[in-house]
Amino acid sequence: MKRLVFLALYLSSTSIFWSQAKGLDDLKINEIQVIGSHNSYKKAILPEVYAYLSQKDSMNFLPRIQYEHIPIPKQLDLGLRNLEIDVYADSKGGKYAHPKILDLVKTTQAFDPEGKMKKPGYKMIHITDIDYQTWYYTLEDCLKDLKKWSDSHPGHNPVFITLEPKDGKVNKFGTEPEHYTSKLFDDLDNELKNYLGKDKIITPDDITGSYKTLNEAVLHKNWPKVKDAKGKFVFVLDNNGENRDLYAKDHPSLKGRMIFTNSTTGTPESAILFINEPQKDSSKIKDLVKQGYIVRTRADADTMEARSEDYSRFEKAKESGAQIITTDYYLPSKLFESKYKISFDNNSYERKNHIILK
Repeated sequence: MKRLVFLALYLSSTSIFWSQAKGLDDLKINEIQVIGSHNSYKKAILPEVYAYLSQKDSMNFLPRIQYEHIPIPKQLDLGLRNLEIDVYADSKGGKYAHPKILDLVKTTQAFDPEGKMKKPGYKMIHITDIDYQTWYYTLEDCLKDLKKWSDSHPGHNPVFITLEPKDGKVNKFGTEPEHYTSKLFDDLDNELKNYLGKDKIITPDDITGSYKTLNEAVLHKNWPKVKDAKGKFVFVLDNNGENRDLYAKDHPSLKGRMIFTNSTTGTPESAILFINEPQKDSSKIKDLVKQGYIVRTRADADTMEARSEDYSRFEKAKESGAQIITTDYYLPSKLFESKYKISFDNNSYERKNHIILK
């Protein structure tokens, strides 16, 4: 009986997986809408750590990061087609190997029992020293899992991946993230090529083609069709400041780069944009989508919509035509009482874009 139940559930999820992709093949990748996860690698803060931090949280910040995700391959199995990962540079290794909160709180779960954080390489953490629970200690392991999943689902529709290079100022525990350099960005590109494979990545050069600039190609809607982008990933740098400019330096129109950037409209590098407030910027998003840009927006943030079960932001996100909509709640929360859950009709996570296809 258990086997029959499992088989029924498997066939049901498989049916949803394929049915939601049906009819999209001949559309371009800017002519669809997908739902994906925000900080996709993140596990919940351990209860004992959360309890300790709550006593110190005079600004009521902690509830904003009280969310978690299932393993990334399972998210992809559900049909999510956008992921978000944060990467901290750690060129010498060991910089984030001991979260400082562990000096203050005794936990029941060991951190990094295999010592992966001690080795040089890019690390995946949400907030150093406090919100450190992750499905992947290293970007390398994450990329290997993505390749493994992709190879076992060769006909999957393209997956967008927001990649945020994290650095910044020293925190109150004394930890200062390593700051990105041109070399570290070159190494990041190589990491994607080495562990995922260049053949699995849609690059800015692929879109630019014979056009003078990437932006010109985008305005001429030179995006590939879904059927020609199957089995591939599109990476977008989630940064509109110094790191973005450093990544693009000496790479006009992002020539030779693996990752798109959140660049100002009209500049040679502009192709994929982040506009995270669809309630305020719905008309702006619609206009940009019609021009040929791909836009990423958010259905919810800081757990607020989930706690109040407020779908108005999601409705505006759908209405705006933004091609990428992120959420922390493709499944309801298990950390607080709420039925809030984000999907398109019939529990799907992909659909035609009504703004373009009228």
